[in-house]
Amino acid sequence: MALTLLSEAFLPNGSIGTQYTCQGEDISPELHWSHVPKGARSLALIVDDPDAPDPAAPKMTYVHWILYNIPVSSNALPEAITEKQLPAGTLEGKNDWHKTGYGGPCPPIGRHRYFFKLYALDMVLPDLKQPTKAELEAAMKGHILEKTELIGTYQKTSIK
Repeated sequence: MALTLLSEAFLPNGSIGTQYTCQGEDISPELHWSHVPKGARSLALIVDDPDAPDPAAPKMTYVHWILYNIPVSSNALPEAITEKQLPAGTLEGKNDWHKTGYGGPCPPIGRHRYFFKLYALDMVLPDLKQPTKAELEAAMKGHILEKTELIGTYQKTSIK
């Protein structure tokens, strides 16, 4: 069986609930995974939006959340997880708000796609001191055993 990533918060390619966005509580959705490959020593999670700033004319991929060295003994992250609640050994990277932690969808225009990408690695990475997505991807190069992704979408609602 292949590595899988799911959420009770939204269906694959479905709409992400407002509570997980800048228009709501801006809390992280619950995530759970299964079928981590044999030989995996750690997991990494990158959440990003390739449709920024406008899905009709994307110019960049905006990073919302980075976690790495998630222990393979864990199989979920609860909703609204805080740094202190992360599984032991899990380290955080910097998102495009230049801070650690989850930053929910907040698209300026249109319906954006949010890719929750889970990587199974053949090693526990060294402490990368709050890496950017590019720095984490460079450190993971050659160590990815398997990757899976879960895509959710969001479009801001107009306030009436």
